[in-house]
Amino acid sequence: MTVHRFQHTIGNQAYQIEVTQVSNRWRAQIRRMPGMPTAVMPFYGATPAEAADQLGQWLSLAHNRQVAQSD
Repeated sequence: MTVHRFQHTIGNQAYQIEVTQVSNRWRAQIRRMPGMPTAVMPFYGATPAEAADQLGQWLSLAHNRQVAQSD
């Protein structure tokens, strides 16, 4: 199985994203790390980069919403 890895930095936090092929599409999820919860749903795309970008965009939106609520 081929695993593509991407890193997105959002709000000074580095997120490692792993993308694997599932049938005819690619699934992106946050890389499982010891002690780190991974309750975020996977995102799918036609290419590894597209799937990773969709997850990165969602993480960015979630971060921006959290920052706005704390102000």
